[in-house]
Amino acid sequence: MTIPLPERAGRRCHNLINPLHSTHYFSPDLERELTAVGIEDRRAAYFAVRAAAMGPVGAGVVTATFYNFRPETVARHVPAVWETAPAPVVLAARTRAVDTTLRRLLGEEAVASEEMAEAAELALRAAQACTPQARPLYAAHAALPVPDAPHLAFWHAATLLREHRGDGHLAVLLDAGLGPLEALVTHTATGKGMAPKWALATRGWSREDWDAASGRLRERGLLDADGGLTAQGTALRKEIEVETDRLDRAPYEHLGAAGVERLTALAGDFLARAFAAGAFPPDMIGKG
Repeated sequence: MTIPLPERAGRRCHNLINPLHSTHYFSPDLERELTAVGIEDRRAAYFAVRAAAMGPVGAGVVTATFYNFRPETVARHVPAVWETAPAPVVLAARTRAVDTTLRRLLGEEAVASEEMAEAAELALRAAQACTPQARPLYAAHAALPVPDAPHLAFWHAATLLREHRGDGHLAVLLDAGLGPLEALVTHTATGKGMAPKWALATRGWSREDWDAASGRLRERGLLDADGGLTAQGTALRKEIEVETDRLDRAPYEHLGAAGVERLTALAGDFLARAFAAGAFPPDMIGKG
């Protein structure tokens, strides 16, 4: 008898796996590896490591698949970054950086543990049920080989699960009528997204752009005068997450309730270690 998944079980699992994938974006190890292959700009580095699985794509593809970056910011670095370092070189540098980052944040004992091997097996099993249709970032990463080392295999599977959910989430944002910056502003207003200064610094938008998007959201009744979500805005963000859950249910249903519960526990333990080791800037999340 199949035990149904508890409500939001897949989302809870994703919310622990996704930050583990993201640790390398904030890692000095990634900066060092990419500097060694000639990529010194931090924005160019992000575009390169996340897009490299798709090959030497242009600015239009990166803008479309990453969704919430200012197009002019993307075009400043893509496709020029591929002249500095070809996509295969970037992928190899990223793998080295992830290896070093996870060993530093989690410790050699955790990296070599049975729990890490179990987490990799569970996450890879979940990813077997992901589908590539209309999910370009997932599909590109799914074509990459699974690393042999368990901690890298776990990271690879976490990447697949992250991009699978993310690709579906963009479709939901489009259906909700939230453009790139409107999506950022409303997510920040929930208190769970990037703080505005981080969103502006990393996504390339100006304060004027942010204020204009906020005005459009107020006109729709989604944002109040203080920049907080209205009841309508809160309801819309909840609907977006529920619909994203629906589009992302396959991998977690495939893994099953017991597997999801176990993967959530393992990922939670690893993420707690990463946070304790200073994996993320302390002021990155929130409304401030």
